[in-house]
Amino acid sequence: MKIAQIAPLAECVPPKLYGGTERIVSFLTEELVRQGHEVTLFASGDSVTSAELVACCDMALRLNPAVRDPLPYHIMMLEHVRRRAQEFDVLHFHIDLLHFPLIKEFAHRTVTTLHGRLDLPDLKPFYQAYPDIPLVSISNDQRKPMPPVNWSGTVLHGLPLDLLPYTAKPKGDYFAFLGRISPEKRPDRAIEIANRTGIPLKIAAKVDKADQAYWDEMIAPLVASSPLVEFIGEINEHQKADFLGNARALLFPIDWPEPFGLVMIEAMACGTPVIAFPCGAVPEVIDDGVSGFIVRDMDEAISAAGRLHALDRGVVRQTFERRFSAERMARDYLSIYSSLPGLRRQSVQPPLITSPQQPDLQVVA
Repeated sequence: MKIAQIAPLAECVPPKLYGGTERIVSFLTEELVRQGHEVTLFASGDSVTSAELVACCDMALRLNPAVRDPLPYHIMMLEHVRRRAQEFDVLHFHIDLLHFPLIKEFAHRTVTTLHGRLDLPDLKPFYQAYPDIPLVSISNDQRKPMPPVNWSGTVLHGLPLDLLPYTAKPKGDYFAFLGRISPEKRPDRAIEIANRTGIPLKIAAKVDKADQAYWDEMIAPLVASSPLVEFIGEINEHQKADFLGNARALLFPIDWPEPFGLVMIEAMACGTPVIAFPCGAVPEVIDDGVSGFIVRDMDEAISAAGRLHALDRGVVRQTFERRFSAERMARDYLSIYSSLPGLRRQSVQPPLITSPQQPDLQVVA
């Protein structure tokens, strides 16, 4: 099958630092190539892929100090896609909604995965205007605010099984908070959990310009006033295994309709359980009492912190392997591609290449 993957340009594929969408695009692209499909990736020029790369800007826009407005670059990318659209059996978009007017003539062989929150008031009239575009959600909860649209399926995210090693005996005795500093991520709750339990907290997170005031006025003073809390800043993919793998648990105390929450399955891949509040997709990702604890308030979070010893890190890793592999994610998307009414049926689809028998867990002591 000839497949185009169209990624956002904010980060490269895969991203060097923060960037959940671009990371998933990378995992999906590489797995599709591994399975024998002919994949073309439209992304920033500093992306690294085994697919054909169409460089739509020199480097990731967020890391380019010369870029002031990302919109022109995305419009230029869509022109690249338009010129080559007839080459592909399926075009898979990951850029929200900019492409909708462009694809109306060939929408029946496209898929658009919506990676963000869908409860914003301006989105409902937009999606009402395009009810026939095939859409994919990344959790069932993500769909709730939407008007009637053409849902092709829900595909939960997945990671390569060898991306993050399993850590049977973590060397650290701390809670981890990983992601982004923002009010909806509730780092203040994570700090309170650390202070009330007496367990250190390490925060590895980026601070966007939009959240700088929140950091300066609310979170930075809490960090400065607590000897238990350490702010590390943004970390890369190579640092993530050590950071998550050596933690007692990942704290995910969100207060918003999280569409998925990639960091939860990254922690699970390391064998690290998750303490999370039941917002958005959390109940679809965490098996309560197996891969972590889902808590309704701060008192329950404190109680869960005292029951982490009851969870088996090996079972946490096994749950990740069973539910959240990149191979499963690609298989789900291929099923959706095959169901599209505009798919070119004459395309020769290679047989699904499955992973060989998995070896024993790669253990980091």
